[in-house]
Amino acid sequence: MSNALFAQLCTLTSSLVLIMGIAVLWRHSLQAYIDSFALQSFFFVLGILTVAIYSGEWELYLVAIMVLALKVAFIPRVLHRARQHVGAGLEIRPFVNTPMSVLLAAILTLVAYAVAQPIVALSDLPTRASIPMALAVVFVGFFIVVSRRSALTQIVGFLVMENGIALIAVLATFGVPLIVELGVFLDVLLGFLVMQVFVYRIRETFATIDVDQLRKLRH
Repeated sequence: MSNALFAQLCTLTSSLVLIMGIAVLWRHSLQAYIDSFALQSFFFVLGILTVAIYSGEWELYLVAIMVLALKVAFIPRVLHRARQHVGAGLEIRPFVNTPMSVLLAAILTLVAYAVAQPIVALSDLPTRASIPMALAVVFVGFFIVVSRRSALTQIVGFLVMENGIALIAVLATFGVPLIVELGVFLDVLLGFLVMQVFVYRIRETFATIDVDQLRKLRH
């Protein structure tokens, strides 16, 4: 695979990962949020495979399989079950409305390009043009966490943000040591399971997963 083709494929997959992150802000249904995350993770897998083919690092194939199993299959399925269990269907009243959320996501993307510009200018990696988009995914994921009321949506935002961080690692290093990757996956899985338990307990105790309503209980 030539450097030019590799760079174009990385840009394409990174763009799709970013678009699916922004798609979470565009939708209102929790089911659509989860489906967007699953599709984003699938495009992330394609990006990992692209880097694996170019670099010849066999560990990246194993990482791609783990991401496919964990983020494309397992976590979305568990999230759908949690959504059905707590009876949550729509993100009714986000802190930031949909049009403004999309506008702010575009601004965050521009900020990501500005922040990453010095790194891109100094780097000679063929993936350097894709790094700002991966950073934008991190910013968008964080924005989802702070701009939505539902605890389940905030979990999706955390997972989107983690996808962005992992994408930066893959693009910038062509794969970190396998033992580090395994540790990160275990941390993500453990964190996700803990958050799911909290969502169940919050629902059972307060009959809502709206974090704004939970804040009012302090007063």
